[in-house]
Amino acid sequence: MTQATTEPELTGVRNFRDLGGLPTVDGLSVRPGRLFRSGHLAHATTEDAEFLATLDLHTVFDFRNEADRSIEGPDVDLPGVRNVNIPLSDPADGKEFWKLVRNGDVVQLRELLGDGKAAARMSDSYRKMVVGKTAEHSRILHAMAEDSVPALMHCAAGKDRAGLAIAISLLAVGVEREAIEEDYLKSNAPHRRYKVQRSSTAPDAMSPDVMELLSPLFDARVEYLRAAFDAIEETWGSVDAYLTEGLRLAPETRERLRERLLTGA
Repeated sequence: MTQATTEPELTGVRNFRDLGGLPTVDGLSVRPGRLFRSGHLAHATTEDAEFLATLDLHTVFDFRNEADRSIEGPDVDLPGVRNVNIPLSDPADGKEFWKLVRNGDVVQLRELLGDGKAAARMSDSYRKMVVGKTAEHSRILHAMAEDSVPALMHCAAGKDRAGLAIAISLLAVGVEREAIEEDYLKSNAPHRRYKVQRSSTAPDAMSPDVMELLSPLFDARVEYLRAAFDAIEETWGSVDAYLTEGLRLAPETRERLRERLLTGA
């Protein structure tokens, strides 16, 4: 499935792409230039900002928490664009865990992340986000149905929090599940991946063993996204029930969302 637009080469913004061209189950597609995703915009260069200004964005949704923003900095200001911060994770959640990820030696990391623990933690976090953040995801979809497109969604790496918010947005307008998963996995491309940074100065701080242990945290793995989809089915019984009961999306709201995001809707 090919995107409808040419992907730009941005210097300080990773994992950027237009969702235009993704197909729906009823034969429509996402309209190019309506919904974008990326990593954070804090390090955008002047040239990056100039490109982003050409997108005629209405809203940038920033899903980072205060801890993220204190490390990376605020997004660059884009003229005429509304910046909306909706944290999709608790700033204190996993604080000691991430401290060990940044500073721990290979023995500590093996105990923390080895034997499938890292991947299991990621799948569990996706489940918790989809079940525990219904108010936040509802707010995002209602905003887009009202006036907030074209929109760009991002977190830190543009992979997990933004990846799930994008997936939910695409489910809401009827995009094919296979297409959603295919787009999600694009975050693994070398030029899109988040650059792993560690505070440890030990000789083996970035050794192959360490990087292998860290890999599940920085990969986009379809099993993570499917864990969220499974949680939807287990909690609400179906995607439609999740959208209606979990996210409080009325049929007319979903229709307005489709009109704003899809071609031919």
